[in-house]
Amino acid sequence: MLDSREGRDGLSIRRRRACNGCGHRFTTRERIDEAVPIVIKRDGTRQPFDREKIMRGLEAACRKRPVKRDRLESIVSTVEQWSATRGDREIFAAEIGERIMHHLHELDAVAYVRFVSVYRSFESVEEFEHLLQEMEKAEKVDVEGQRTLFEAAEEQKRRAQGGGNGPP
Repeated sequence: MLDSREGRDGLSIRRRRACNGCGHRFTTRERIDEAVPIVIKRDGTRQPFDREKIMRGLEAACRKRPVKRDRLESIVSTVEQWSATRGDREIFAAEIGERIMHHLHELDAVAYVRFVSVYRSFESVEEFEHLLQEMEKAEKVDVEGQRTLFEAAEEQKRRAQGGGNGPP
């Protein structure tokens, strides 16, 4: 091993290594393996938390936007750490999506609208217009647990459809 240091996020270790056989140099990154919860999808299926899937979604939302990758890495790390420290064995995908949306809202408005449009599966221009109107009215909301206008909108939508009070 040639070099070892803390990663930019403070939650990983970056190691610079060299192959003993050929001398080729390469970098590895080590993360603490935390007990991240199982994610419950909208259709009820369960799958392990996947930070790469979150990163792909963020990269798609931020494509051709002036957002640096390290900012996206920071969002992914924050969401991963939040989900791992909740103490729950399972977490709804909707909760993760809400957390990501809050961070994107603070980072880039266009990326935020892109992410929300895919996440909420908008099917009409009116839904986009409503989102933009709500964005204009909304004040900044504390990311750490305050009710959001999206939660209220989802609750109204469930009531209109005759659904219960559980997560979507």
